[in-house]
Amino acid sequence: MGRVQNAPGVSVVDDDDAVREAIRSLLRALGYIVYTFASAEDYLQSPLLNDTSCLVTDIHMPGMNGFELHHRLVSKGLRMPVIFMTAFPDETVYRLAKDAGAVSLLSKPFDEQTLVSCLDRALTGRGGDITAS
Repeated sequence: MGRVQNAPGVSVVDDDDAVREAIRSLLRALGYIVYTFASAEDYLQSPLLNDTSCLVTDIHMPGMNGFELHHRLVSKGLRMPVIFMTAFPDETVYRLAKDAGAVSLLSKPFDEQTLVSCLDRALTGRGGDITAS
Protein backbone atom coordinates (compact mmCIF):
# COMPACT_ATOMS: atom_id res chain seq x y z
CA MET A 1 0.00 0.00 0.00
CA GLY A 2 1.66 3.22 -1.15
CA ARG A 3 1.09 6.89 -0.53
CA VAL A 4 -1.75 8.65 -2.31
CA GLN A 5 -0.82 11.31 -4.86
CA ASN A 6 -2.81 14.58 -4.54
CA ALA A 7 -4.65 13.15 -1.55
CA PRO A 8 -8.42 13.34 -1.89
CA GLY A 9 -10.69 14.02 1.07
CA VAL A 10 -12.56 11.02 2.42
CA SER A 11 -15.43 11.64 4.83
CA VAL A 12 -16.27 8.83 7.24
CA VAL A 13 -19.66 8.87 8.97
CA ASP A 14 -20.26 6.25 11.67
CA ASP A 15 -21.72 6.44 15.17
CA ASP A 16 -19.14 3.91 16.44
CA ASP A 17 -16.03 5.74 17.72
CA ALA A 18 -13.80 2.68 17.29
CA VAL A 19 -14.82 2.17 13.64
CA ARG A 20 -14.30 5.84 12.82
CA GLU A 21 -10.88 5.89 14.46
CA ALA A 22 -9.73 2.65 12.81
CA ILE A 23 -10.71 3.88 9.34
CA ARG A 24 -9.24 7.33 9.98
CA SER A 25 -5.92 5.85 11.12
CA LEU A 26 -5.68 3.47 8.17
CA LEU A 27 -6.53 6.05 5.52
CA ARG A 28 -4.32 8.76 7.02
CA ALA A 29 -1.41 6.29 7.08
CA LEU A 30 -2.01 5.80 3.35
CA GLY A 31 -1.89 9.56 2.73
CA TYR A 32 -5.59 10.39 2.45
CA ILE A 33 -7.12 13.47 4.02
CA VAL A 34 -9.78 12.06 6.35
CA TYR A 35 -12.74 13.82 7.95
CA THR A 36 -14.77 11.92 10.55
CA PHE A 37 -18.29 12.48 11.82
CA ALA A 38 -20.32 10.73 14.52
CA SER A 39 -23.63 11.31 12.72
CA ALA A 40 -25.14 12.13 9.36
CA GLU A 41 -26.44 15.36 10.83
CA ASP A 42 -22.92 16.41 11.91
CA TYR A 43 -21.63 15.76 8.41
CA LEU A 44 -24.44 17.70 6.74
CA GLN A 45 -23.77 20.69 9.01
CA SER A 46 -20.04 20.68 8.35
CA PRO A 47 -18.30 23.02 5.90
CA LEU A 48 -16.54 19.99 4.37
CA LEU A 49 -19.26 18.71 2.04
CA ASN A 50 -17.54 20.10 -1.03
CA ASP A 51 -14.16 18.76 0.14
CA THR A 52 -15.38 15.16 0.11
CA SER A 53 -14.11 13.09 -2.80
CA CYS A 54 -15.63 9.89 -1.37
CA LEU A 55 -18.12 9.23 1.42
CA VAL A 56 -17.77 6.13 3.60
CA THR A 57 -20.90 5.84 5.74
CA ASP A 58 -22.57 3.40 8.05
CA ILE A 59 -26.15 2.60 7.18
CA HIS A 60 -27.64 1.95 10.61
CA MET A 61 -27.14 4.99 12.85
CA PRO A 62 -29.34 6.80 15.37
CA GLY A 63 -31.21 9.66 13.76
CA MET A 64 -30.58 9.87 10.03
CA ASN A 65 -29.36 6.63 8.45
CA GLY A 66 -26.80 6.33 5.68
CA PHE A 67 -29.38 6.02 2.90
CA GLU A 68 -31.17 9.15 4.12
CA LEU A 69 -27.82 10.96 4.24
CA HIS A 70 -27.09 9.96 0.65
CA HIS A 71 -30.56 11.10 -0.46
CA ARG A 72 -30.07 14.46 1.29
CA LEU A 73 -26.70 14.97 -0.45
CA VAL A 74 -28.17 14.16 -3.86
CA SER A 75 -31.06 16.57 -3.23
CA LYS A 76 -28.45 19.30 -2.54
CA GLY A 77 -26.80 18.51 -5.88
CA LEU A 78 -23.79 16.84 -4.24
CA ARG A 79 -22.75 13.65 -5.96
CA MET A 80 -19.71 11.75 -4.81
CA PRO A 81 -18.85 8.07 -4.74
CA VAL A 82 -20.36 6.34 -1.70
CA ILE A 83 -19.24 3.24 0.16
CA PHE A 84 -21.89 1.99 2.56
CA MET A 85 -21.06 -0.13 5.61
CA THR A 86 -23.38 -2.29 7.70
CA ALA A 87 -23.25 -4.92 10.40
CA PHE A 88 -26.71 -6.07 9.29
CA PRO A 89 -26.57 -6.97 5.60
CA ASP A 90 -29.70 -8.37 4.04
CA GLU A 91 -31.35 -8.40 0.64
CA THR A 92 -33.15 -5.07 1.24
CA VAL A 93 -29.93 -3.34 2.23
CA TYR A 94 -28.13 -4.65 -0.87
CA ARG A 95 -30.99 -3.49 -3.11
CA LEU A 96 -31.09 -0.03 -1.53
CA ALA A 97 -27.30 0.35 -1.81
CA LYS A 98 -27.39 -0.68 -5.45
CA ASP A 99 -30.30 1.67 -6.16
CA ALA A 100 -28.34 4.49 -4.53
CA GLY A 101 -25.48 3.86 -6.96
CA ALA A 102 -23.01 2.92 -4.23
CA VAL A 103 -19.52 1.78 -5.16
CA SER A 104 -19.68 -0.95 -2.55
CA LEU A 105 -21.49 -2.30 0.46
CA LEU A 106 -19.08 -3.49 3.14
CA SER A 107 -20.31 -5.99 5.71
CA LYS A 108 -18.81 -5.28 9.13
CA PRO A 109 -16.36 -6.46 10.12
CA PHE A 110 -14.27 -6.13 6.97
CA ASP A 111 -10.53 -6.21 6.46
CA GLU A 112 -8.39 -3.19 5.67
CA GLN A 113 -7.48 -4.29 2.16
CA THR A 114 -11.16 -4.64 1.23
CA LEU A 115 -11.81 -1.03 2.24
CA VAL A 116 -8.69 0.21 0.44
CA SER A 117 -9.72 -1.65 -2.75
CA CYS A 118 -13.23 -0.19 -2.59
CA LEU A 119 -11.86 3.29 -2.04
CA ASP A 120 -9.48 2.91 -4.96
CA ARG A 121 -12.39 1.87 -7.21
CA ALA A 122 -14.48 4.79 -5.94
CA LEU A 123 -11.80 7.41 -6.55
CA THR A 124 -10.80 6.13 -9.98
CA GLY A 125 -14.37 5.82 -11.24
CA ARG A 126 -14.22 2.04 -11.46
CA GLY A 127 -17.26 1.47 -9.22
CA GLY A 128 -18.52 -1.90 -10.39
CA ASP A 129 -21.37 -3.96 -9.06
CA ILE A 130 -22.53 -3.97 -5.46
CA THR A 131 -21.51 -7.20 -3.81
CA ALA A 132 -21.07 -8.28 -0.25
CA SER A 133 -17.54 -7.36 0.70
